[in-house]
Amino acid sequence: MEEIKTAEGGSLIKIPIEDEVKQAYIDYSMSVIVQRALPDVRDGLKPVHRRIMYAMDTLHLASGGKTKKCATIVGEVLGHYHPHGDASVYDALVRLGQDFAQRYTTVTPQGNFGTIAGDPPAAYRYTEAKMSKITEEMTSDINKNTVDMIRNFDDTCDEPAVLPSKFPFLLCNGTTGIAVGMATNMPTHNLREVADAICAYIDNQEITIEELMHYIKGPDFPTGGIIYGTAGIKKAYTTGRGKIVIRSKFTIETDKRGKESIVFTEVPYGVNTTNIIRRIKELVRDKQIDGVVNANDESSDRSGMRLVVDLKKGAITKIVLNQLFAKTDLQSNFGVINLALVPQVKEGAAPRYDEPGMLTLPATYLKPEVLTLKQLIQHFVNHRDEVITRRTIYDLKVAKHRMHILEALITAINNIDEVIQIIKSSENTEDAKLKLEKRFNFDDEQAQAIVDMQLKRLTHLLIEDLQKEIKELQALIDYLEGLLADHNKILNLIKDETRGLAEKYGDDRRTEIVASEVEQINVEDMIKDEDMVVMISRMGYIKRVPADKYKKQGRGGTGSNGTNLLDDDYVNQLFIGSTKEILLFITNLGRAYWMKIHEIPESEKAARGAHIKGLLQVGPDEEITTVVSLKEFSDDMFLFMTTAQGVVKKVRSTEFQNAKTRGIIGIKLNDNDKLISAIPTTGDCEVMLISRRGKALRITEDSVRLMGRASCGIKGMKLSEGDEIAAAVKVEKDANMILLTEKGVGKRISFDLYSVHGRGTGGQRIFGNTESKGEIIGAINVKDKDEVVCMTSQGKTLRFKATDIKEQGTGASGVNVVRVTEPDFIVGLDKVQADEED
Repeated sequence: MEEIKTAEGGSLIKIPIEDEVKQAYIDYSMSVIVQRALPDVRDGLKPVHRRIMYAMDTLHLASGGKTKKCATIVGEVLGHYHPHGDASVYDALVRLGQDFAQRYTTVTPQGNFGTIAGDPPAAYRYTEAKMSKITEEMTSDINKNTVDMIRNFDDTCDEPAVLPSKFPFLLCNGTTGIAVGMATNMPTHNLREVADAICAYIDNQEITIEELMHYIKGPDFPTGGIIYGTAGIKKAYTTGRGKIVIRSKFTIETDKRGKESIVFTEVPYGVNTTNIIRRIKELVRDKQIDGVVNANDESSDRSGMRLVVDLKKGAITKIVLNQLFAKTDLQSNFGVINLALVPQVKEGAAPRYDEPGMLTLPATYLKPEVLTLKQLIQHFVNHRDEVITRRTIYDLKVAKHRMHILEALITAINNIDEVIQIIKSSENTEDAKLKLEKRFNFDDEQAQAIVDMQLKRLTHLLIEDLQKEIKELQALIDYLEGLLADHNKILNLIKDETRGLAEKYGDDRRTEIVASEVEQINVEDMIKDEDMVVMISRMGYIKRVPADKYKKQGRGGTGSNGTNLLDDDYVNQLFIGSTKEILLFITNLGRAYWMKIHEIPESEKAARGAHIKGLLQVGPDEEITTVVSLKEFSDDMFLFMTTAQGVVKKVRSTEFQNAKTRGIIGIKLNDNDKLISAIPTTGDCEVMLISRRGKALRITEDSVRLMGRASCGIKGMKLSEGDEIAAAVKVEKDANMILLTEKGVGKRISFDLYSVHGRGTGGQRIFGNTESKGEIIGAINVKDKDEVVCMTSQGKTLRFKATDIKEQGTGASGVNVVRVTEPDFIVGLDKVQADEED
């Protein structure tokens, strides 16, 4: 690289900026991955948690002692070990003490450490904390050279690279964290089960994951709940990734008046109970859940968790439960990602620990890996193996050193008169040490111990104590050397220590596991099947209103106010369908979209509704021109499309199956043409094409060949100049047509008055005087028991019986159906079908 000398004597090195940015980002990513977000597989801790525990240990905040201000702990961590913000340290400290976040808390809190309801902890100047007994187990033996110590960020002191961690923190307490390009999310487990699995692995290191699952049944969350299905658990344990479904635990309570309430006593791990209650109330307010009166959080320290959902009288509890599980966090998925930092051997580097003849450990670096259950246990056992071996070597060296001194003391006591004479005759301490070393072959440490010996140790009792201590030390040395000589003894010691932890701190499982998978919740099973009036305004607002909200009025009424619209907006589409039906929308550009009617927000009659572009990805230049209802997409079901210019087209309904909310091309339209109607047919129906100026043509569907979704269609009806299609109606047996003009005049007419003609002809007269009575805006087929709903541009609606309009001949000009005053006009009509039982 080019190097430029500066006037000040420095150097400038030109580096391509893309190389510098790339390297800087890599450095940043590795810093986040290794130093912040991911846990070490050995002790299960992220750096901030490790530093908190080590700082509390150095502050001597023992579990049996007094608590100390969290501000002191945070300050100690920041000042010596963790060069980041105080909020990150305090948040980590608080989480270690929350019994709803940790299966086994490692901090004993004093004060407000937050709640499962989302209440934040008090500021660290108000709260106090100390180590729990489990934390003492994690830091025990740290002063026996059991782990590597590294320099802190400013080279002023040492900190542990990893804790000795007798307690399997990662398996029992899990973790969560987001790094750069990767994330970890590990569940909590029961200590007793983990201890049994660790012992089983030590006994048989070829054990399979399926065999380990005999001991660890699955996650055991601090908040309890019920896990449904074992497939997700098995996948997580065998691959390191999986999805676990957790449901809340509940009971049904009935008061003296017979009123039922669902009481949730346990919730999925990691959810906020306040958010659950808020969400339930929103669903009740928006009428997305039926049968619920109210929901409240009645939890207390005395009664425990109680999320109470009061039911309406007659509500079906099973349906309400399914709605709650489907639409709230009362059922949630825990996505397992067993990602942790695993030590890797650093080739060519000096050993990080070397005791010749006993133990040599290579230098390592950390690498993120997704781990199986067996690998997690294996790494913990390997870590404890290293810690216990190093502890044994340390204890052996201390014991031998002490034995060395005791041997000198015994020799001196046995020759006490001579020792005293040598010391008395010496000029100073150094001279005495040299004479003792020469006389008794002592080394410097032994000689120093002799000259430091107090005369009171010459008593007979203390001499016996020394001889007893030598015997005990020799037994200890033999034991320690036996451990180092036989690796199986160290493994057995790991088993004993782990079992001891389980006996002291283990408890019963809190999370229940149900072997069967959670039943698939079909949203439509939870939705009441009822007719809905769907209205779309010119400016794109859409809403659905139960059809029974519109009371019946006689023919000739003025209607009732149906929609509170913006200025210059008016309703231009009206449709009636069941909540479970598919609603297919086709725009003026020929694009098709669909959604279920129940997915449209339900509104009051006077409400404006939601904007269509909030529900469908409709383009800025598109407007909905046609709405059609389908029971399902099927190869045996067709759509018969008709445009304003008289073009018709037949296409299979399955062609639109992939449209959903993003949309696909439904028909290719000519310039200035728009789609007027799309009728579901069986492929062999007859259709009436009706023009705005009162002409009608009856054709067979067979005369229109099946076409592709993106085709243009063919000529269906010959129109006079200035005329266009107003409606297309499917001919049905025992049914009539009702026509309605823009001025509110309508007529009922029989299909039998019209014979089938060839496609592309001009048709017959169906309405008399459209100049004075208004042009036809729509037509529908009805039976005698059906009812009709029509709407004006200003949102007024009128509902009447089909038989309220008398049947007329082909040339009649109809009767007044709705009184409309300018500038208002009729925009649409549709029918409410009579129940089959009627």
